[in-house]
Amino acid sequence: MTNAELPAPRTVVPIEPSLLIADAFDQAQVTELRHSVTSCAHAAGLAGQRLDDFVLAINELITNAVRHGGGQGWLRLWLRGGDLVCEVADHGHGISERRLRDRDRPAPETAGGWGLWLARELSDTMEVETGDAGTVVRITAALATRPTARPLDG
Repeated sequence: MTNAELPAPRTVVPIEPSLLIADAFDQAQVTELRHSVTSCAHAAGLAGQRLDDFVLAINELITNAVRHGGGQGWLRLWLRGGDLVCEVADHGHGISERRLRDRDRPAPETAGGWGLWLARELSDTMEVETGDAGTVVRITAALATRPTARPLDG
């Protein structure tokens, strides 16, 4: 492997037929990746504020990977049951236990520290695996189900 090649992602989650995106990224791809995520999430059934919130959460995670995770990362987006799942992984130095435990909203004047808090607030679930070899953050958004038509009683 050369320095120009991105290392393979560490996370092992079965690749499902419903995989929508699986891409490595660095700073240059952040905007394009966000647009791809928006298109796929909308096509999967997210709309309106739910779509905007989920895309913002993902944008925070990919920005964190670039800033704090070695300048690059990997994103996977897939459907699992009634959920849209996004996983962002990097090979940074990990997140401190203190930061992971802190679920309080950062002070308004705080310049950093908003990414994980926003991702947690704007998604339905968030899981974090972190250590010296990097971090994997997985978030979900439940897809709205359409009510089924009921026959008229008569």
